[in-house]
Amino acid sequence: MRWVENEGTRWLEADLPGAKAAFSTRSAGSVKESRDPLAAALGLPPDRIATAHQVHGANLSTRQEPTPEADGHVVTEPGWAALVFVADCLPIAVAGPDGVAILHCGWRGLAAGIVTRGVDAMGATHAAIGPGIGPCCYEVGDEVLDAFAGLGEGVASGRMLDLPEVARCLLREAGVEEIESADLCTSCEEVLFFSHRRDGGPGRQAGLVWLEEARG
Repeated sequence: MRWVENEGTRWLEADLPGAKAAFSTRSAGSVKESRDPLAAALGLPPDRIATAHQVHGANLSTRQEPTPEADGHVVTEPGWAALVFVADCLPIAVAGPDGVAILHCGWRGLAAGIVTRGVDAMGATHAAIGPGIGPCCYEVGDEVLDAFAGLGEGVASGRMLDLPEVARCLLREAGVEEIESADLCTSCEEVLFFSHRRDGGPGRQAGLVWLEEARG
């Protein structure tokens, strides 16, 4: 994963098999208000970026069968991208022989199985985990801790949940072989990222994924 900057907009970019993922920063503004600055910097047509109303679930949307409420998007053809809005939840891009997907992963979505659904839909072998709230800042209650107790040691220390480690565990359990993680905390990095827990505001950054070329 590397930093890229264009037209005053800075983002993290990850290479996936036949695809790219991008994770925006505050430099693009709140993408929930407008995707245009980020789309321009990435060279993507704004009208070919799929989004949906996110409800912290495990539903996936496709271009062929779009749904108004979804926390994940599947992309199976070049020329289209998909985007999730995040401000502490993890944006996770997965890629495999059947295409790519971008997943909005808060604790509820992770507990509901969104990672397994996304991996299975793509036959995913690779994943990129974007910035999200880290174990340094994510204090949770018993309900959340209990949801991931089966993953064993390492996902929590006391009441501090390591959401990226939860995601890595679930990705490995689903059969993903290569996992790259930004390991940046949105709550700590105030200059770079919006954080709902820190600020309580409406600002959102984005996680996007798109195919680079047709697959033969």
